[in-house]
Formats: sequence, structure tokens, C-alpha cells
Amino acid sequence: MDYTVDITVKEIRGKGECPIGHKVGEVFHIGDGKLCQWATHTMMPFATALRFGGFVPWKETKQDEMEVSCPDPDNVVVFKLTRRPKN
Repeated sequence: MDYTVDITVKEIRGKGECPIGHKVGEVFHIGDGKLCQWATHTMMPFATALRFGGFVPWKETKQDEMEVSCPDPDNVVVFKLTRRPKN
């Protein structure tokens, strides 16, 4: 089964500001051109796994969602990836 993966900004650590301008609560999708490329690169393997029905072995519950953070060590943006069946 093929899924859609929603990417939501859950929190921004550090100073609480993303240098790219992402805000808590924003929702993105891979390929929409609105998501920071550094964050996209970091979460692509996880989004791809979710999109095609996969999972990561260390996650025992809530297999339809996971959290991934961007690589900025000073203002870490935490993204929540949630899969849902395509309409």
C-alpha cells in the first residue's frame, strides 16, 4: 500500500527559532518545495519507509509515526512524520 506522509514541525529547541523560518505547527510534504533541504535530506529515508509501509526496527509502538530532527545543533527543529493511506 502507498501512503501519504505528513511532516509537522513539532518543536524548535535552542533559541526556539529556525534559521530557515519554519514554525511550530506547519505541515509539509516531501517534494512540495517548502521544506528546508537539510531537513529533507535527513528525514528522506524515514519518510520513504513510512510512505511504502515500512517501519524502523527500534520503534515498537505507533508504527505510523516517528520523530526526526534537522541537523542544526543550535536550533534543532523536531519534525513529526505521520503516514496515512492515500485517498
